[in-house]
Amino acid sequence: MEVEISLYFCRPMNQGQKEIIRMRVVSTAFTTLALAVFKPFGLDAWHWQGYMHLACIFALGVVVCMLTDAVMKYLVRKPVSMDDSRRDVNYFIHRNLYFQIINTLLVTLMICIYRHFVMSGRIPANHLSWSNFFETLFIIAFCSFAIGLYWRFKFRSRYLAEELAETKLLNEQLKAIKPSPVSSAPADLTLTGTTNETVTLQVSDLLYIEAVGNYVKVYHLRNGAVRADMLRATSKQIEEELRDYPMIVRCHRAFLVNLGQVEQIVSKSGSMQLVVKLCPESIPVSRSKISLIKEAILKNSK
Repeated sequence: MEVEISLYFCRPMNQGQKEIIRMRVVSTAFTTLALAVFKPFGLDAWHWQGYMHLACIFALGVVVCMLTDAVMKYLVRKPVSMDDSRRDVNYFIHRNLYFQIINTLLVTLMICIYRHFVMSGRIPANHLSWSNFFETLFIIAFCSFAIGLYWRFKFRSRYLAEELAETKLLNEQLKAIKPSPVSSAPADLTLTGTTNETVTLQVSDLLYIEAVGNYVKVYHLRNGAVRADMLRATSKQIEEELRDYPMIVRCHRAFLVNLGQVEQIVSKSGSMQLVVKLCPESIPVSRSKISLIKEAILKNSK
């Protein structure tokens, strides 16, 4: 996940493509080096010709990686996209998983075919068979796992630095949001439940709304203190009542938050939490809502 985000986020398209190619080449070189060290498939019997076979396997691996990218784009419909503002974390997690599975199977198949047609003359055991397939699959899967760990640690510091910079920018934009509504909607607000109870407050005093079963808790300021009022309603119903207030957004299936009352954004390893004024606990942000929160902060800070 960290690898994909760090490569694509806020980078020119041509630079990202070059780095993807470099990653594929380095990953294939790592696998080829592992084969050179452990010499499976009877490579030690080829003496100096074994290095020629390794060079061919390296070239074959790079081609298969490019083929896997094409499969990801046209068959799996998960292309390498530079427009990351529309991609959430789950997209990159799933894409990496699919790429590793498909690429491992394709590389295994290609190496088995190469063993059968090129290397079986001197080593009869290299003929195509299920045992050879699973032997090759085990070796390539192990190398793929090791390569994944390598890229994860290599790009972790870069990803964390980018995440820190983005969080800092979001917090700066957050300061430009005013607690008062940025629309023609009235500043006084009355929220109603399915029964006769209501909660009347100033929109600027609303902190956040939490769904609790068949009720919602409305947290708001009253005489400088935080007060929580219960209404029998769903968060969806309350969200509909607040549709004219763009600074009040859904950040989680159980929470609606007033961005004008958010004091700080805390991001860590792809997750996000909102620190609301005078509230001891942070409000979680669903991964699927992170892009929505970013767009709302940018819109309301202008």
